[in-house]
Amino acid sequence: MAFATIDVTKGITGTIAEANLPTIPVTKGGTGLTAGTTGQFLKFTGSTTLASNAVSAGKVLQVVNAVQSSEYTRTATSLGASSTGVTITPSATSSKVLIQIHCGQIEIGNDSTQGIDMKLTRSIGASDTDLVSQIQNDGGVFTNQSGSVYRTFTGHASVSYLDSPNTTSACQYRIYVGCKNTTTYIGVQMHSTSSTFTAMEIDGS
Repeated sequence: MAFATIDVTKGITGTIAEANLPTIPVTKGGTGLTAGTTGQFLKFTGSTTLASNAVSAGKVLQVVNAVQSSEYTRTATSLGASSTGVTITPSATSSKVLIQIHCGQIEIGNDSTQGIDMKLTRSIGASDTDLVSQIQNDGGVFTNQSGSVYRTFTGHASVSYLDSPNTTSACQYRIYVGCKNTTTYIGVQMHSTSSTFTAMEIDGS
């Protein structure tokens, strides 16, 4: 016996439950659902099908980018901010922030034992937190040189970090740099090279 094709998209209004229509079970290729909401998707667990809003988890909610090329030099062993970095304000306390930073040209000069220290920090208001305390630790030091022979090291540094700031306040992410000793200098973004900063808010719900 031949059966006619039925177009179920016509002649039906409202939800399945409102139309008093039976749901098609999972075992017969259906969803087993009577209604849904915007943003839901179907999550299969064994033979059970559920409506879930988990599709939003892991979604990129916003991206903030900054490029800075002002030369920053330092002759102190204490660490100072090499630029203003990038600032992002999370929309929820559950959000995570993915930070990606590439530093402009690093320069170390005029001493055989000079090196550069670098760290990644997050600032919320007046509170600073070290996220990566040693991106560079005496990086670029010329241990094979003696005396005060003029030497210049050039290089770059990059860092990627997934942060959980647990706040909806503005978060400023910066690179701090300092010298191994104070007899000469270290610098970042030298010769007007650029440091790039990217902050991405990731939905953590």
